[in-house]
Amino acid sequence: MTAFKRISDMGDLSGKVALVRADLNVPMTDGRVADDTRIRAAISTVRALREKGAKVALLSHFGRPKGQVVPEMSLRPLLPALVAAFSEPVGFAADCIGAAAQQALAENTGIVLLENVRFHGGEEANDPAFAKALASLGDLYVNDAFSAAHRAHASTEGLAHFLPRCAGETMALELEALEKALGNPARPVAAIVGGAKVSSKLDVLTHLVEKVDHLIIGGGMANTFLFAKGCAIGNSLAERDLADVARDILSRAEKENCVIHLPVDGVAAKQFAENAPSRTVALIDGQASDIGDDEMILDVGPATINALKTVLAGAKTLVWNGPLGAFEIAPFGQATFALAKEAAQLTDAGRLLTVAGGGDTVSALNMAGVAAHFSHISTAGGAFLEWMEGKTLPGVAALLS
Repeated sequence: MTAFKRISDMGDLSGKVALVRADLNVPMTDGRVADDTRIRAAISTVRALREKGAKVALLSHFGRPKGQVVPEMSLRPLLPALVAAFSEPVGFAADCIGAAAQQALAENTGIVLLENVRFHGGEEANDPAFAKALASLGDLYVNDAFSAAHRAHASTEGLAHFLPRCAGETMALELEALEKALGNPARPVAAIVGGAKVSSKLDVLTHLVEKVDHLIIGGGMANTFLFAKGCAIGNSLAERDLADVARDILSRAEKENCVIHLPVDGVAAKQFAENAPSRTVALIDGQASDIGDDEMILDVGPATINALKTVLAGAKTLVWNGPLGAFEIAPFGQATFALAKEAAQLTDAGRLLTVAGGGDTVSALNMAGVAAHFSHISTAGGAFLEWMEGKTLPGVAALLS
């Protein structure tokens, strides 16, 4: 990856206004912040800028107002949570451009939260005039919103063309971790890709077979591959119409010397319900195995878990997106939790660099109690997935020099 500047590279910032694109699109309950993870992610960037003497103007989207002023999507209710996070007063501007924004910045010497950028149609249209209006408020642009970097919007991409630019602290850590994971990784590299559908991660799988040494496929999408290889899968969730696509990915992987690991056994049940009666079934290529027509595979089995632990033990880098089974319903999270704990132990021992992302993945790692032991956890959803697809993220490309 071409070098990007960090806040430490921006020289003396005394008296300057830093426009910081954060992701403050946080969940709310009864008008209060229900989860402040994304707010806390901005602390290091705000603190670094304040220590260098800069005034901070926070930019963010919230919801999808589609270019209209929607009071329910105002950023104002975030103020108490921001004050608590930054431990200093935070001003508020009723607009993100124009006189209201200028006045708020003139009246406040520290941190100012500007109103929802998506209240203007120019944001999602990446209108240069809107980006220029934003730029007129500050002296430098700091993008700290990797989770929005896959969108070419005015505040994530356009603004970078009008001001000196750099990555925020959280953005920089994210980019450095991702570079170590797939850009210039220590090998062998293993990837775990799970989830329900092959169709939703087709580009991810196609890209990864060219980048990794071991590709572990789990979740519902593993059933599609098993079906494509002639294995009976009973009533399991699968995209049977994508069998040819699955076979093509298997063929590509063989040409790229990427070993694909599919389950050799599974935990099957007749009901998709918590604590439903279940049993372990063998999953053998080209054979009927012993799964019933009314049974569905909801997790991978113990033999598969042991085999995958061996794969992780031999790897130097692991990228993880998607669970191996229906982890949210007991007892069908055992494989996901077991592999998560194994990866965490290897990370703690200094033997494995671990990068994970995606909502379900992060939830599963939290349930397993090991998220803090991974090398890097990405809170980004769509941006992380597009990075795994090998796509150029507009918000990142705009920062590179």
